Amino acid sequence: MVKKNNRRAGKAKPSHRARTAEEFNPDYTEIKNDLKRIGLLAGMFLAILIALSFVL
Repeated sequence: MVKKNNRRAGKAKPSHRARTAEEFNPDYTEIKNDLKRIGLLAGMFLAILIALSFVL
């Protein structure tokens, strides 16, 4: 009969500590401006296409 090896499960240690709200504070102002610009251009192109559909 083979003897069973009892292994203890070790606790996984985190490699780094959890980030707090003070450490992670991204700035999205440039992204907001880019999204506004994309929306404005899309609206202008859509209006041009609608106008061209009546003319052509």
